[in-house]
Amino acid sequence: MSVEKGYSASVSDKKLYVRPDDVETLMFDWGCFKLTSTPEFTGAERFSTGIVVVDPGKGHERHNHPGSEEIIYIVSGEGEQMVEDENGNPVIQKVSAGCTVYVPEGRYHYTINTGWEPMKSFVVYSPTGPEAELRELPDCRIAPPGEIPKR
Repeated sequence: MSVEKGYSASVSDKKLYVRPDDVETLMFDWGCFKLTSTPEFTGAERFSTGIVVVDPGKGHERHNHPGSEEIIYIVSGEGEQMVEDENGNPVIQKVSAGCTVYVPEGRYHYTINTGWEPMKSFVVYSPTGPEAELRELPDCRIAPPGEIPKR
């Protein structure tokens, strides 16, 4: 078995290994998002993934993803997560590093960073689709791969 240095392995034009610097940064008033796996970039067909950073004291608005489930894994920081229950009632929970949040298909949810440091999470959408909608939001600004976002 050989171990390759670098991240250039691919299948046709799709990447098998992705670093955050390989992908563009979607910037918002509340933080930023790096889409690390999409059908167009990696060829994954059943899910998409990304890294989300929510700035201290900020959060994204209540929204849902019709037709897709979402998994949110909190990597660092702390915050407040709301996910609606099956009756549409908001269920609010404190979250921090190591916590996994499941958002069922179509359920409204939001995330707020209640800490003093950036809150970083890894998200998975299944099936793909919600990640494409992010680019269409009016406050979305895009920094090219490898460029440090200026917000």
